[in-house]
Amino acid sequence: MLSKFATRREFLNYGKLSLLFLLNSCSNLPNKVNIAFQNSFYPKSFKDTIPKEWEQKKINFENIQLQKNRNIIFDSEFTLINDGWITSIDFAEFEKINEYPLIENLDKRSIDFLGSFNQNQRSKLFPIGVVPYTIIIKNNKELINSARTSWDFLLSKKLTGKIIFPQSPRIILSIAKKINSFNSLEKLKSQAMLFDDRNMLNWLINSDACVAIIPYSLCSKYLKIDPRLSLVFPSQGVPLMWHFLLTRSDRNNAILIKWIKSLENKSTVDKLVSQGWYLPFNSDHIQTKYKSEMFPISGPSEECWENSWSFPVLTNEQKINFKNFWNESLTP
Repeated sequence: MLSKFATRREFLNYGKLSLLFLLNSCSNLPNKVNIAFQNSFYPKSFKDTIPKEWEQKKINFENIQLQKNRNIIFDSEFTLINDGWITSIDFAEFEKINEYPLIENLDKRSIDFLGSFNQNQRSKLFPIGVVPYTIIIKNNKELINSARTSWDFLLSKKLTGKIIFPQSPRIILSIAKKINSFNSLEKLKSQAMLFDDRNMLNWLINSDACVAIIPYSLCSKYLKIDPRLSLVFPSQGVPLMWHFLLTRSDRNNAILIKWIKSLENKSTVDKLVSQGWYLPFNSDHIQTKYKSEMFPISGPSEECWENSWSFPVLTNEQKINFKNFWNESLTP
């Protein structure tokens, strides 16, 4: 406590110290930017674009109910999430983002997908990446040509018990609908070796498995180092995984816009695509990446992109119906 006998000079000194403390606190505030995301979903090329002064916070949406993850999200200005975990977050905790100038950057594909969300959700979701699923074939060149045209090849007798599927009933069902065969879902599941999202490539490389269906961004680096692996995108189309950016504060609009704009740099776009990450923006250079067929592993063809599909959020009634349908399909 300041003594009542303090001199005028001492009083002024106390005032100066208080002012310096206040100014220092304020100057540090804008520099503290946290971005939370599930590390395993993002290729190095994308994580390298995040400004170095931002602090990257790791979360795991599989444990979204754990207090630790909730606290990290609550204390972060920005959060990255893919469409599979949209229902795991509370949209009331986030601010609107698509009222910013950023919305002008989006291409038709991302705008159309945003339209599948309700008004509150789509006003707070900014599409920042779309990743196509791909088929990885190991040591079987004979399958490649048939895999390039349709998903029917998955029912080959040679693949019985040798396919690694994503651990997602919606993805498996969506692929089954593309297969021209009666009772395709039951037949498809009988081909499975296992269902896994975390260690698919390890299983493929180190087991008798011949095929794995996996997000392109999670496997691109292995294709460059393991000659046994071949990449295929059926012209029938593939499932798409979308990634979104959400914000909890509107105080950092300028730095957010600066980061998003930096992603459109041509060399950055090229690096991202080389690791399976496509920006859903409308710039000319980015859009050429949806049409490139220059190299065997350059990504989906234009026809494949046109036929690919996304997964809108299910209503509660749709979730119940889907769960019942899936459980019934498991019944012998």
